[in-house]
Amino acid sequence: MSKSILELEKVSKWYAGAPERRILDGLDLVVREGERFAIVGPSGCGKSTLLNLLGTLDAPSEGRVVVDGIDTAGLGEDAVARIRSEKIGFIFQMHHLLPQCTALENALVPTLTLAKRPDPKAAADRAKGLFERVGLGDKLDRLPSQLSGGERQRVAVVRALVNAPRLLLADEPTGALDEDNAKRLMELLAELNESEGLALVVVTHDRTLAATLGSVRVLQRGKLEKVS
Repeated sequence: MSKSILELEKVSKWYAGAPERRILDGLDLVVREGERFAIVGPSGCGKSTLLNLLGTLDAPSEGRVVVDGIDTAGLGEDAVARIRSEKIGFIFQMHHLLPQCTALENALVPTLTLAKRPDPKAAADRAKGLFERVGLGDKLDRLPSQLSGGERQRVAVVRALVNAPRLLLADEPTGALDEDNAKRLMELLAELNESEGLALVVVTHDRTLAATLGSVRVLQRGKLEKVS
């Protein structure tokens, strides 16, 4: 069996109030090397909350989050940020590209967060290779305003992969795309999952697109249920 990249153990998340809002309830999840699946569920069920916990952007109210064998409980913010930058890549619904930077410059931003900075030429060469693979090899010097919506999202994919993460998390990555570009992006993510050997978790409201990943889990009543 392949090695686990990330584990949630009896994770719960709630928010204080009257009444208390419990979003996740004793949830268990193991994400293994090279695995890919989609998480679906109705609006407000906690999909983004779950993804934030998987990505260590938030901490559980109860339970443990273990990333590549490292228990994040009790670690300082800097230590968790270091684990995140080295092991996890993120793609969001809105690409969040820096408007004043070129596609290549945007893609290289995550290399600036690493504790040990990579050789600039090696980092640029990896980014350029990824741009070729996503079909943007001739648009390295374009600003975001000079790119289509689908092209900007592909720049975001390169940015998420430039540090060679072990896990790629995507939160509604097709939400701002038309149907054709959404389908192309999901196919690209599946191809990168295989070629890069990284685990892939996609949160989406679109069950048809989710099914293209081959495995779907439904979040309901604070727990995950595997349906395919």
